[in-house]
Amino acid sequence: MLAAILKIIERDIDKLSFEIEQFHKEENLWVTKGGITNSSGNLCMHLIGNLKTYIGKNIGQFPYQRDREFEFTCRNIPKSKLLEEIQETKQIIIISLSNMDPDILDQPYIEDVLGFEMTNTYFLIHLTTHLSYHLGQINYLRRMLEIN
Repeated sequence: MLAAILKIIERDIDKLSFEIEQFHKEENLWVTKGGITNSSGNLCMHLIGNLKTYIGKNIGQFPYQRDREFEFTCRNIPKSKLLEEIQETKQIIIISLSNMDPDILDQPYIEDVLGFEMTNTYFLIHLTTHLSYHLGQINYLRRMLEIN
């Protein structure tokens, strides 16, 4: 189970990197449209903060201080910096999940994040779908802004 979760997260982090790379107009990373309130850059920063906190820090013991408000309010971080952050996050996730003891998958997750107790397996699946959800939003917004 753990190997499958890691494989899916790795795949989607690579897709996140691909999506960010596909922005030809760097300023579009920070643009919203219509009723969409979060830019692709902000969603990217949110995913980085989410994964570094809940997998890197809480499972892998990597030091990280999350600033969730900054994830949604920052602007104009260069595309190259976002791509660096994505790759750093990927390495942290690989190390954290590769070193995770599979025997703790059925134990409670270390933090009450969703308002109820959940197992490590449940929360890792949640994080996987959360990544995929926002990845789809980034893809859709990029195509709206850049494909004529």
